[in-house]
Amino acid sequence: MIDYTVTGSIVTHNNIDTIETTLRTLKEYVRDVPFRLYIIDNHSKDGTPALAAEAAPWAEHLPLTRNIGFGAGHNLVLEKLDSKYHCIINPDIVLDSDAVTAMARYMDAHEDVTMLSPRIVFPETGGDQILGKRSPTLRYLAASRLRGGPRAKKVLREYAMLDEDPELPFEIENATGCFMFIRTETLQKIGGFDERYFLYFEDCDLTRELGRHGKTLYYPQAVVQHVWNRESKKNIYLALVQLHSMLKYFHKWRRS
Repeated sequence: MIDYTVTGSIVTHNNIDTIETTLRTLKEYVRDVPFRLYIIDNHSKDGTPALAAEAAPWAEHLPLTRNIGFGAGHNLVLEKLDSKYHCIINPDIVLDSDAVTAMARYMDAHEDVTMLSPRIVFPETGGDQILGKRSPTLRYLAASRLRGGPRAKKVLREYAMLDEDPELPFEIENATGCFMFIRTETLQKIGGFDERYFLYFEDCDLTRELGRHGKTLYYPQAVVQHVWNRESKKNIYLALVQLHSMLKYFHKWRRS
């Protein structure tokens, strides 16, 4: 048993279909490290807060009266954290092993690492989710959205760094916000997420900020399942939010 605490935060917004499984598997599989969870609800209207409170009375619940966004929601608990490491967790993540302890032990042995991104797989098949690991560019984002044709597949392969050995850790520039394992001291030092992003691009922005303080790695020995719906492809409002965040991101990092 590890003798320090790992914390985690989940920001919910109308996630009644997935949150119970997320909470159940966190409780079941995070065994070898003391773990404290915060659940911040962004004014859900589908009963998510009540379900989450019933499923996880062991967590601290922070229901909000308005939707303040993904990054701002996670930042609400930043000053509360007294842990060595902190997990950013989506409400559609499923565990089937103690990935949290595995990442804590790796970070203990590699003090130059400030963040780990685990292997993300589909629950149904166990196949890898092809996610960007290089800093996003318009070329990469177009390939990610289209995902068809040999040219787009080649660019997507480059964006997702698929030519790296998938069984070994390697440095990345962009980690998905569905699950991030971060050195708490560094997260607090940089002030958490940039709250100018309401939703989307806050994860790649955070990866770049953390990368100024140490290595950000893909760590395939820790595996989590992600119920990936790609909502921005189905919802015009979310597509516009994503576009707005993209413009903010490129403006912020235009000289980097």
